[in-house]
Amino acid sequence: MTDAALPVLLVLLVAVLFAALFLGLSYWLGPRKRDPLKETPYECGIPARSTIQIRFFVRFFMVALLFLLFDLEAVFLYPWVLTFRSFLDLGQGAYALGVMGIFLVILVVGLVYEWRKGGLEWQ
Repeated sequence: MTDAALPVLLVLLVAVLFAALFLGLSYWLGPRKRDPLKETPYECGIPARSTIQIRFFVRFFMVALLFLLFDLEAVFLYPWVLTFRSFLDLGQGAYALGVMGIFLVILVVGLVYEWRKGGLEWQ
């Protein structure tokens, strides 16, 4: 085991111990008496009038996935912009620009594909 792995293992051990401790305390100190009223599902304090299983449109999830995709694009693009100056100083500016260009082209192709398939339209 290297010297760098020891702090990571200690943090993981502490996290597992805290999780086990609080799960055990909640089980030990929590209420044991079952009540049918307390076990009924509710939404914001309003009792449910119908079944809980509601069908969602797949389009909702597709738009959510597209949002995550382009949100991740911004997450990867921001640190690249901050470190681009150091790539220029090392003489690797064209390489860094090319790699980011390939990344952006892949994302734009995905956006155009989704746009043509109608995935961005709400109906």
